[in-house]
Amino acid sequence: MTAGSVAIAAVVDSTPSTAPSFNGSVFAIAYRGDTVYVGGSFTKAIVAGKSVARNRLAAFDGRTGALLPWNPGADNTVRALATDGTVMYAAGDFGVIGAQNRDSLAGLDPTTGVPTALKHGILGQPNALAVAGGRLYLGGRITGVDGVTRANLAAFNTVTGALDTGWAPTTDDTVNALAVANNKIYIGGRFHRANNVPSTLRLTAVDPVTGVVDTTFKPKPAYQVFALSSDATSVYAALGGQGGRALAYTFAGATRWTRVFDGDIQAVTVFGGTTYVGGHFDNACTTTNNGAQGVCTDGSIPRVKLAAIDAQGNLLPWAPQANGVVGVRVMTSSVGLGIVSVGGDFTTINGLTQKRYAAFTDPTARSAGGPPPPASPFVASYNFDSTVADGTFDDGSGHGHLLKAFAANGAVATLVPHGTGQAVLFPPKCAVAATCPRLNLQAANTADLNPGTRDLRFGAAVRLAAAETSSGENIVQKGYSTSGGQYKLQVDGASGKPSCVMSDQNSPTLYVAKSSLSISDGGWHTLECRRAGTSLTIRVDDVQRGAATIPVTLSVVTTQPLRMGGKGLAVNNDQYHGYLDDVWLSIG
Repeated sequence: MTAGSVAIAAVVDSTPSTAPSFNGSVFAIAYRGDTVYVGGSFTKAIVAGKSVARNRLAAFDGRTGALLPWNPGADNTVRALATDGTVMYAAGDFGVIGAQNRDSLAGLDPTTGVPTALKHGILGQPNALAVAGGRLYLGGRITGVDGVTRANLAAFNTVTGALDTGWAPTTDDTVNALAVANNKIYIGGRFHRANNVPSTLRLTAVDPVTGVVDTTFKPKPAYQVFALSSDATSVYAALGGQGGRALAYTFAGATRWTRVFDGDIQAVTVFGGTTYVGGHFDNACTTTNNGAQGVCTDGSIPRVKLAAIDAQGNLLPWAPQANGVVGVRVMTSSVGLGIVSVGGDFTTINGLTQKRYAAFTDPTARSAGGPPPPASPFVASYNFDSTVADGTFDDGSGHGHLLKAFAANGAVATLVPHGTGQAVLFPPKCAVAATCPRLNLQAANTADLNPGTRDLRFGAAVRLAAAETSSGENIVQKGYSTSGGQYKLQVDGASGKPSCVMSDQNSPTLYVAKSSLSISDGGWHTLECRRAGTSLTIRVDDVQRGAATIPVTLSVVTTQPLRMGGKGLAVNNDQYHGYLDDVWLSIG
């Protein structure tokens, strides 16, 4: 984001903390208190250069990295782990675990490793586990449990261990991931339908008790979902496909943001408001476009197997480099421990030996039970890095104010590289007004975009050449002075000096705070308008450059949409002719 919006999000350290290495792949990670549990295909843990037998399961202290004696052992790969605090559940390809026969699913004492009474015959390959509300949820490529038909999903009572006969949702292909949030079970994979319900492609949500599909949640990701994570407001998905994609969805199924990479995203976790992703990519694409074999077509930034994304979808500088072809298979995080854990097939991080597991520590060391990360400070925000096929731009604030392009006379929203993402270039100046290309971006009117008499801040990053100035160019605008009032950021006149404009819903009088500094020099600048009580100010590159006094009663309540680039599509629409990026709006 730009100055005047929000500082770069805090991230965990990029150098791993002390932790064991392993001689085979790590597929699963879970936490219980200060203990980290891992599962995979390894047969040894490596501590201080010494190998210690640990057959596909191990546990260690999450703060010191010291290997713990917990050592149930399994005879084949462990693919998933989950806990309810009293039992550590494991699923995978094993037939024996803790020296007892258990077919692909087991409960283990988290201290001794002794198997619990949970015992079932699983037909197929489990891939994912989740625990919530007294149920253990299982997903994978599964056709039956104890001879009872199941279609890739099943649930078990955590007290009795019995198969839950009332929870039996279905998918028509493999389930790769499960997540619990918003009183729903989120399911991701390569299926086309869940419960044979349309528009449940690859990612859906079901009731945790009945298994009924939530038909209001219809994200329909374009590619296979490998992993899921969630927080208090969103669901985060790791996708494969042509390259790979990380996406954030609201609980209503709207896309908040998309980041594209040149290889599959296979793991995702959210920690402290930052989304961390891993996979077998080597680069993050600067736009949402990529080509054959995932190659970024509009430029890229190195991110080797690991990357971090802020709450608005911006790529963050965090860039530890992991090696290997497969790279990262699993990521998870613990607020109590203050770490992000990574597992997979890598053998080095930043060129230093760290085999198949690594932990990155939060330098602020959040303690267990601490406050949750703050909600987005924005009512709407757009970095133009996330687009979908119909030309819609995602709202990174999480409020779902999708931005759509409206054009006349052949105008198009041209996307160009800017920083670690992309910006929008509006049509150039034109001599014949009637036939000039005209373009504006609009988000539909909703009540939360109207500030009334409350304090207001909004801004954007802009780039405008002297040759592209005109008598009037609107950058961001909601409303008109003749109806409902307005707030507006504009550049007026050949001088290229920006200004902030407001008017009251009951009066056409305009109040203008004009910058003393021109921004039409062909370089990027950040602009911000601030209304605080009776003060209206404009800031250029985070320095106040103009001010005006407004009535304390000035109120903007308009039914007009939020617009960018012009006040409409009619002739003399005050068309903006420059570049635009990182638009944001904060009220109150």
